[in-house]
Amino acid sequence: MSQPLALHHQRADIDRFVTRLAQRHSVATVDAYRRDLATFIDFVEQQGDVEENGWQWFSIAVVRRYLGNERARGLAGRTIARRQAALRRFGDWLLEQGHITSNPAKLVDTPKPSRHLPRPIDVDMVARFLDQPHDGSPLGIRDQAMLELLYSSGLRLSELTGLDLQDYDGQRVRVIGKGNKPRQLPVGRRAQAALAEWLKSRPELAAPSDNALFVGLRGGRLGARAVELRLAKSASERGLPEHLHPHRLRHSFASHLLESSHDLRAVQELLGHAHLSTTQIYTRLDWQHLAETYDNAHPRAHRRHRE
Repeated sequence: MSQPLALHHQRADIDRFVTRLAQRHSVATVDAYRRDLATFIDFVEQQGDVEENGWQWFSIAVVRRYLGNERARGLAGRTIARRQAALRRFGDWLLEQGHITSNPAKLVDTPKPSRHLPRPIDVDMVARFLDQPHDGSPLGIRDQAMLELLYSSGLRLSELTGLDLQDYDGQRVRVIGKGNKPRQLPVGRRAQAALAEWLKSRPELAAPSDNALFVGLRGGRLGARAVELRLAKSASERGLPEHLHPHRLRHSFASHLLESSHDLRAVQELLGHAHLSTTQIYTRLDWQHLAETYDNAHPRAHRRHRE
């Protein structure tokens, strides 16, 4: 086996593919493809047994070896399936460009993704956690607004970080979901109050040119990793005996709303799921269409502040 090679040509092709992808897909989707393909090319480079020029080495054996390595690292089936999907899409592009004569990634079986979802946080525990006072700093006010909004409206992390000022009108928030599909979501009373407080403090951190709803300590749009770290910090400081990340709040939102309303179709719409079967994994309850509105169903929509 030769020494690892610097696969400059292949990386350049990946950049071209990602640039084309960006013309039709959301930033979150493009970033996911870029990360997955970078992981693949890094693995191939470490193997050191391929030619630098061309894609002749892109074979079923290489794809299987890569996916096997990812399984050995303990990655979930859903993550492995997503990485294989990225390879399949990229392989189609290579085929279209004439770099290969067949797409090997399509000849490898896709692992079935796990149906496991994070356990929702108990509704009373969520309430106690969110009702804990923060330090009153601009960052504390911002974090409270993000927490309330994530639980109030079930946003994905990418949807939260992608929000601009004009996307929130005081009662609803407009997000861009998967596949660049926009949807409007109601915002509960407690989240409205937290956002109003944040908008008053936001100028202390944001520059006049900043359009992002949530900004960092030195201005500029707050990134996904920063949100994850701030949520984990809040959980630790407030004594939440649970690991907290954005998707945990999204799952809690869906589970608690389903428990209150049994309205699977409404929750599907709120979550932005293309298929009802995706929403059904959040509950085993048989559903029936009810007339309750969001304000009546959501556990924090009318929860009174405890003295």
